[in-house]
Amino acid sequence: MDFSLSQEQQMLQDSVAKFVQNDYDFDTRMATVNSEANFNQDFWNLFAELGWLMVPFSEEDGGMGGGAADVMVLMEEFGKGLLMEPYVANVILSGGLISRLGSDEQKAELLGELMAGQCQWAFAFTEADSRYCLHKVNAAAEKTASTYQLNGQKAVVMNGAAADKLLVLARTSGASADRDGLSLFMVDANAGGVKRQGYKLQDGSNAAEVSFDKVELEASALLGEEGQALSAVEAVIDNACLAACAEAVGAMGVSLEKTVEYTKTRVQFGVPISKFQALQHRMADMFVEHQQAKSMLLRAVLLSEQDPAESAKAISAAKYRIGQAARRIGQESVQIHGGIAVTDELDVGHYFKRLTMLEMLFGNSDYHAQRYQELS
Repeated sequence: MDFSLSQEQQMLQDSVAKFVQNDYDFDTRMATVNSEANFNQDFWNLFAELGWLMVPFSEEDGGMGGGAADVMVLMEEFGKGLLMEPYVANVILSGGLISRLGSDEQKAELLGELMAGQCQWAFAFTEADSRYCLHKVNAAAEKTASTYQLNGQKAVVMNGAAADKLLVLARTSGASADRDGLSLFMVDANAGGVKRQGYKLQDGSNAAEVSFDKVELEASALLGEEGQALSAVEAVIDNACLAACAEAVGAMGVSLEKTVEYTKTRVQFGVPISKFQALQHRMADMFVEHQQAKSMLLRAVLLSEQDPAESAKAISAAKYRIGQAARRIGQESVQIHGGIAVTDELDVGHYFKRLTMLEMLFGNSDYHAQRYQELS
């Protein structure tokens, strides 16, 4: 089986790697983390100019027609640089739902704005007690004569504090945990009745608690058919899992590399600590973990493009295995570096924080182990 990148994918990889090397050093990232917006608008505009925001969208929708492998290449490089820009929230989640459920008119308008970098989106789907169950939704949109009235709360909305528009998963019929009766609505983030409380997660990214109190929505705010949104949401969340896995693989590789380099310069008892056999064994284990994680990612990406029937199971297998590897490599990197690794001044600790977040994002290892068993 050929795992080599195509010419277009190699160009994409080189483009992102060059950006990270020349424009996105650690100090630049920390300035972004500490900014109010939590992402750099100039960089986001550059992403649009370079076509990175167009990668996963079909040519019919104005995109580049890229697949899971192209997103993998992009996200792995993002992981290496610990990029803060909300690519998953905008392009993978929100853009993915619009491309799947939107009408031709909606896609032309909304995806055009998104790919041009002119609008920030967030997908509000999790609730305080939903855990990782996508169809456990209490937020409700009650239909009146010609409008909907939206009420409820959403938790840990990625990019929720910076978003201009929200995609909200709400129940239009059925009980709390029913699979049917879920609909998607486009909501102006600054509309009356919408309240947002933004905060930073442990890795420096932003999220928000969002509440909706009698928010009036026109019928045109509905995305797709009423009550039939769940299948599209599940498919898009699987795509986001793949993107998170690719980012984790990239971050793990750099964390391992920095740890090995550190042991060559840190001297103890008159010799570099890389000479200590116990540390050599630990770093060898980290290398094996990273290689296995990368193999699982490649398998999931290939199956998502070639065998849709096996895709969900392969993605859960990858998310489980990569989550385990991320935890192991992140923790080992911190322990081998010692106390300096938990300071803000050293980037290794920030890789550890991001890897910890990625392990939990869209379902942690325990959840995906159980999901894999149920799908088998």
